[in-house]
Amino acid sequence: MFLFRKSQERVSVDEAQAITSGDQSDAVLLDVREKNEWKSGHAPNAVHAPLTGLVTGGALPATAQGRTLVVICRSGHRSQQAAKLLAERGADAVDVEGGMNAWAAAGYPVVDERGNSGSIA
Repeated sequence: MFLFRKSQERVSVDEAQAITSGDQSDAVLLDVREKNEWKSGHAPNAVHAPLTGLVTGGALPATAQGRTLVVICRSGHRSQQAAKLLAERGADAVDVEGGMNAWAAAGYPVVDERGNSGSIA
């Protein structure tokens, strides 16, 4: 079952936060930034899958497989690429408009690799 309309390609950070929060969500926030960016700061409930790996045919992490994917990067450019790629592979995927910059600006939490307060690199 698809959570999004096929024509829907982007969601706001507020929509992303709402649909990926909670233990019962069928959607996962998929962060496609590179490892150093991820380590500096990411959404607490996000799953990491760098775009470079996805482009070369890498599999999604097990926690993201079979779920609706809400794809995020720093500003929204890479997440658009990733969402399109994943949709072409049959996934229900949309990207987050404005990326982690917009996420942090909206006041949503950002944590580093240790779970402490993080920053967007």
